[in-house]
Amino acid sequence: MKKIILNSLVAASLLFAASCKPEIDTPAGTTAGNANFSKYIAVGNSLTAGFADGGLYLEGQKAAYPNLLAAKMASVGGGNFTSPFFTDAQSNGSGYLTLSALVNGTPTLTNVTDKLAYIDPTHLAKYSGEVQNLGIPGMRVDLAFAAPYSAANPYMERLLTGTQVGTTTYFQFIQGRSHTFFSIWLGNNDALGWATNGGVTSDATNVLTDKSTFALLYSNLLNALTANGQKGVVATIPDVTAIPYFNTVTVAALLNAAKAINPAATTIYIRTGAGTVRAATADDLIRLPFQSSGLFGVPNPALGGAPYGLHPANPIANNWVLDKDEIVKVKDYVNSYNSSIKSLANSKGLAVADTYSYLNLVKVGVAVQGVNVNSAFITGGAFSLDGVHLTPRGNAIIGNVFIDAINAKYGSTIPTIDITQYRGVKFPDDKK
Repeated sequence: MKKIILNSLVAASLLFAASCKPEIDTPAGTTAGNANFSKYIAVGNSLTAGFADGGLYLEGQKAAYPNLLAAKMASVGGGNFTSPFFTDAQSNGSGYLTLSALVNGTPTLTNVTDKLAYIDPTHLAKYSGEVQNLGIPGMRVDLAFAAPYSAANPYMERLLTGTQVGTTTYFQFIQGRSHTFFSIWLGNNDALGWATNGGVTSDATNVLTDKSTFALLYSNLLNALTANGQKGVVATIPDVTAIPYFNTVTVAALLNAAKAINPAATTIYIRTGAGTVRAATADDLIRLPFQSSGLFGVPNPALGGAPYGLHPANPIANNWVLDKDEIVKVKDYVNSYNSSIKSLANSKGLAVADTYSYLNLVKVGVAVQGVNVNSAFITGGAFSLDGVHLTPRGNAIIGNVFIDAINAKYGSTIPTIDITQYRGVKFPDDKK
């Protein structure tokens, strides 16, 4: 694939913007270092947009790490930061999950269905005006260059004019914004989509992006974002196995549940990506939604009553499991993507926020500003009810990973975010 070149109009506008850089007025005792934060843009996917609890809604948007980061940049010359917020009347956006009950550790999750922003079953209310938080849920590095995806993705479609829908790529969408600084946290879905589909490819959103293609396209993105010498911070891709989505419904937990009903139960059976049936082990990861699927242990009359997942004739289907061989494969891809991200960032002198390493620490458990945080589902504090995206507190923590990387690279003194001001998962008796 040929290297993508900025068109002359965009390049000229970026050059003009650079010649008109505003002076930065920073408070005493703080400094922007050798960076210019006067106009910050954030490029990314659902994590950047503030997606949480299985949906995009106003509270999550406001707590998205770019918004928290921009607020702290204000003390070192950062300007206003605009986000495509839903209105108060449509504050629940696409809808999301709430924790309505937690009994003996078993959660009951309920879909929020009021104050939604849908104007019909597939389209969200349009947002017009300048946007600096450019996070689009579902965005991938490969799909950033596919114009039809802008029509298929309702979160991107709501930010485009009618003539742009289906004709404008995300790569084109992020250009021409006269930014002075940027962050980019993109590429997660190039591996995560495949993993969260149990290692099964069914469409363009859950294929593993070819490694060399990823490197080339990511390079194109950075070339566009640094076209006029702008500085920025790039983030690595987290280990997909570090999130609650893959560490909550364990083989041991399923077996214990089965034994409570039938003490003779001894084995959980799965169908692997290779098509074979075998006993599951602790090295196999089961997707979070399986706990509420209602499938486990259900007998199949056509198979002589063999209970689902408890008999080799009726194993847990491959799409529910990321088996040990699939885990090795996705880890290899993530490591390759991160190697490309770091190499390209270093070649351009950009800061690197190593969220891969940090979220692996969170998986084990860390103390942050006196608060213990880990990746346990519901109680860990970092991850929301979908087991993938961050809580407001998780966003604050990741925001500080970005801040530390920026300060270290550019000699700036952006203050850190007080994570105690942001919540984890909201419990049923929490009135806040």
